[in-house]
Amino acid sequence: MEAGLETRRGSPVHLDMAVDENDPRSGVLVLLEHLRPKWKPADIKLKFFTEGITNQLMGCYVDSLLGDVVLVRVYGRMTELYVDREKELETFQVFHAHGCGPELYCSFRNGICYQFVRGVVLDDRLLRQPAIYRLIAVEMARIHSIQPKTGSPAEPVLWKKISEFLQLVRTAQNESPLHQWLPSDLPSVNVLVSETETLKRHLAQITSPTVLCHNDLLIKNIIYNQAEGSVRFIDYEYADYNYQAYDIGNHFNEFAGVNNVDYSLYPSQDLQRDWLTAYLESYKQCMGQESFASDAEVKRLYVQVCKFSLVSHFSWGLWALLQARYSTIDFDFLRYALARFNYYFKKKDEYFAMKLP
Repeated sequence: MEAGLETRRGSPVHLDMAVDENDPRSGVLVLLEHLRPKWKPADIKLKFFTEGITNQLMGCYVDSLLGDVVLVRVYGRMTELYVDREKELETFQVFHAHGCGPELYCSFRNGICYQFVRGVVLDDRLLRQPAIYRLIAVEMARIHSIQPKTGSPAEPVLWKKISEFLQLVRTAQNESPLHQWLPSDLPSVNVLVSETETLKRHLAQITSPTVLCHNDLLIKNIIYNQAEGSVRFIDYEYADYNYQAYDIGNHFNEFAGVNNVDYSLYPSQDLQRDWLTAYLESYKQCMGQESFASDAEVKRLYVQVCKFSLVSHFSWGLWALLQARYSTIDFDFLRYALARFNYYFKKKDEYFAMKLP
């Protein structure tokens, strides 16, 4: 297998080849011929990371001490329907340029290769340690302060993305009736469309700044480096400009986990307020303001975050329906969708009733 080399202006090197997700080693070796020509194929080892539920991720190395590791991510089947891969490459480079992300080595037809981020993937225990969740708040604030290249205000991606998800669910319904692959306890397409409009009307009254967001800050997308006392966020497939309160609310939702969603793990009010205080102090400092967060500012952001957390449940519920239809990854996407929609409906009236101070 040979790969044609292509360089795009302002983009990383692109290799015109694909990696077989069912038998990736031969394709990975071709990639490494370009990226690590001194590595002997017989010495190259592959470690498969199993946490992801969208793509296949491998770490490639020759040194057992892991002195140099190249990560290869093979995109999941049909994910190009709802992930803008060109946007992902662009955002990847923006994060790296601002010291917030790893180096992107190359792209290929169905994936990317990039730098390994040293540290440990967060778990539930680490996530709740004040010293660590404050680091997460500070890092998110740093990313949120990155300004658009154009200098003109960016448009939030939220409603465009949800509209795309809804259209894809409709398309999937036309390909095969929903009752053939969706259980009856999930909301119908008509209910999903109606709830989208309800959310849009309600959240239109909430003024949340448009900032550069990660948009998918689940626990496994946060790497903690104890030696450096730092955290880094990984995986930028969904990163884009969006509402500030959405990114934070989405992260709080992720405290409940992915494989076995448990909303008893949702952060307490005290934890959220402490997190939001650290965030606001850092964000204001990054924006050249006095780094002091008043109780009123924290309370206001708390209410905004609660309200936007609802649409996070909704968007990932829609995403899970699409994954259930198209993904080859062994994961119960329908159970995940049901958990997200159920919690949305459970909290909707409570959060809609909250008033901004």
